[in-house]
Amino acid sequence: MAGEFVGLPGLGDALPGVPPLPGFGANAPAVPAAVSEVHDGVVAGSLDGVASSVDGAGELRVALRVAAAALNAAGVESPRADAELLAGHLLGQDRGRLAVTALMGAPVPEGYGELVAARAARIPLQHLTGGAPFRSLSLAVGPGVFVPRPETELVAQAAIDEAAAVLAARGAALVVDACTGTGAIAAAVASEVPGSVVHAIELHEAAHAYAARNLEGTGVRLHLGDALEALDELAGSVDVFVSNPPYVPVREHADPEVAVHDPDTALYGGGADGMDFPRALTLRAAVMLRPGGLFVMEHDETQEAAVLELFAATQGRAGDWAQASVLPDLTGRPRFVVARRA
Repeated sequence: MAGEFVGLPGLGDALPGVPPLPGFGANAPAVPAAVSEVHDGVVAGSLDGVASSVDGAGELRVALRVAAAALNAAGVESPRADAELLAGHLLGQDRGRLAVTALMGAPVPEGYGELVAARAARIPLQHLTGGAPFRSLSLAVGPGVFVPRPETELVAQAAIDEAAAVLAARGAALVVDACTGTGAIAAAVASEVPGSVVHAIELHEAAHAYAARNLEGTGVRLHLGDALEALDELAGSVDVFVSNPPYVPVREHADPEVAVHDPDTALYGGGADGMDFPRALTLRAAVMLRPGGLFVMEHDETQEAAVLELFAATQGRAGDWAQASVLPDLTGRPRFVVARRA
């Protein structure tokens, strides 16, 4: 939980760790006691008064402050943004338009307090809004499917770049997205490399249902099955084999959004180092790829050495790798590998 709350004299003043809401200055009306009360209540471990405090704020601009205070106290990483995104979801507005709506004295939208209370309980934001952005796409998400993360957009980019290059050089590109989850990577490739043939594999029925929804009309061929066994008929012919597989090592302290709400089968790779499934998937990639084909796989930032050793260990087994490189995410952390089949 966050630390002690500092009282706010005006709507423009910041919560601890929370930027002020644009457009509200020092001359704004005094923030009601509900802001301090809801913060202190959540810090004390009670969410009982969150919904009523938010809904009872009267105006949206005040409710946003109460909501941000509650989320900040609950330990939500981006309380101000989440408070605004939840309100925007109910009103059908982006955050820019929402700021204008709040400035004009709009009332609190119906159901806002309930959503804020659910977010304070650490239900993922995307489960509450029903959608998650991924590159240029908006994907349906919910319980039973892994919510795509921004770092995976770079994994998709590597697959997109290779598929586009192969398509230009050979006139056709065959891509397989293993452990597709929401279908995020497959949908991105199909959208950004028109003319490519994309297959997506998902083992679990709940996730497969979300993938089917997200991939409808994209031309992606979705398969319910095991990524280590499916599509034998394509063995030796795939140009790009890409995956964001289960790879998380065993950890005791994960965010509640991950530990409670993301499915374990999409998270933990097996073994203390989380590498059991990535090891098996690397062997499968070598079988599926044509000579010169590219394997792209996301991994944990702690697994760089283990991943590179993995490719050396597969030499002469399922297939030889000409090269393998670990690449960074936008924060510079080593997060995915690209390896070319010899």
